[in-house]
Amino acid sequence: MTAPTTGQPDHPEKLERGLSLLEATSLNMTFMVGIGPFVVIPFVVQAMGGPQCVWAWVLGAVLALLDGCVWAELGAAMPQAGGSYVFLREAYGPQKFGRLMSFLFIWQTLIQAPLSISSGALGFADYSKYLTAKVPGFGAWHESHAGSMHLYSESYVRIVSILVNVAAVALLYRKISEIGKISTALWVIVLATIFWLIYGGVTHFNAAQVFTYAPGTWNLSWIFFAGLGHASVQTIYSYLGYYNVCNLGGEMKDPERNIPRAIFISILAIAILYFALQTSILSVIPWQQAAKSKYVVSLFVERTFGASWASFATAMILFVAFGSIFSATLGYSRVPYAAALDGNFFAIFARVHPQKKFPYVSLIALGGASIVVCLFFNLFSVIRALLAMRCLVQFAGQAVGLLILHKKGKTEGWPFRMILYPLPVLLAIAGWIAIFISTGRNPMISSAMAMAAGVTVYLVRARVTRQWPFEVGDFRNGGSLGPPNAANESVGL
Repeated sequence: MTAPTTGQPDHPEKLERGLSLLEATSLNMTFMVGIGPFVVIPFVVQAMGGPQCVWAWVLGAVLALLDGCVWAELGAAMPQAGGSYVFLREAYGPQKFGRLMSFLFIWQTLIQAPLSISSGALGFADYSKYLTAKVPGFGAWHESHAGSMHLYSESYVRIVSILVNVAAVALLYRKISEIGKISTALWVIVLATIFWLIYGGVTHFNAAQVFTYAPGTWNLSWIFFAGLGHASVQTIYSYLGYYNVCNLGGEMKDPERNIPRAIFISILAIAILYFALQTSILSVIPWQQAAKSKYVVSLFVERTFGASWASFATAMILFVAFGSIFSATLGYSRVPYAAALDGNFFAIFARVHPQKKFPYVSLIALGGASIVVCLFFNLFSVIRALLAMRCLVQFAGQAVGLLILHKKGKTEGWPFRMILYPLPVLLAIAGWIAIFISTGRNPMISSAMAMAAGVTVYLVRARVTRQWPFEVGDFRNGGSLGPPNAANESVGL
């Protein structure tokens, strides 16, 4: 059996391998943090009803680590642009069911990638209202226009979120080596901001608030686990992004070693920071107040460093949020590019900038789709829809695909192998199914409908182009939205 290739073969529009381990890890961590923890902490506290909410962060970290094992094996073996698109295609067979699974991933990416990016932009816009309320005279304006404030607030969020998306695309319109340097600078600011917040908690620590639980807290009834499930939906959202390096596999240096390292370093580091941040906040703000605060971190800084520092902290949080939008847009823009290069999506998305060597059509299209989402949805509906959309095809489906590859003996000689296989994979599958159920009825139904629509579109297209399951002869001679390309041939599995 041949070993997996280490990248895409020579091609006139080949991507540049310019990302080091430090730069890849910084991209992962800035993607993971974003606005997520700052907006979901109140919901997590409310769902769990007390300081025991830290267990939701622990559960989210455990699921991320288990799933990270799956991504690390696949990413190190198949370091190409596109991540899950390549993994699903190869795991389920590039000539048969893998074509459907990879197409379904692209189909869902057209929905969930803009959802992911817009969730950061909407969170950015919503949290920035803390600063606008501090503008002199603005509070009086609020009172005199109380009847129209809801309309104003909605319009403000839409406009700001659109501007943030435009700024991210503009900043990403450059070579990957330049983006790597920008990502490292953003990462330093992310870490400095969170460490500063944790320092405030350490210097004002009140153990009584953190470790005092209401009567019946540890009565492990279905109510407790229902609350833990709903809270974990929000915490796992805050961990999403540990796999971003897999989308950038075609631009990584030494990907066989650096992809697994970047994944696990990111998860462990962010888990520690989240746990410390949640504990710091609860040591200063009673959980009853934290559960109701829209700007809980800004309130935390007000009580630890003073009101003037709260505005500075909010500005830093917004900077962190922008870093996440920047990283997410970068990673997801490589997925339609990979599919187009493979002949499984519109050929125009395979175009690479002739001088800067990045998929500029895919980047611009993704930014435009994210703007559309910002116009019509709110933050928490986006979060639930995002998770429901990804659980079955991408996360659970990818883990099942890895089991198939192991069973067929096609993982021999892979550069990274997880310990205790297959336990991490099986637990990851169970965890994603549980998260899918916890997203609620409407997101589950919407996700199922989107999947059914994707299957229908694929079958109609396959019938017309005579691809699997309607192929005649060699499937690679069938029609496609773009010509098959040697840059994404089977990776030797």
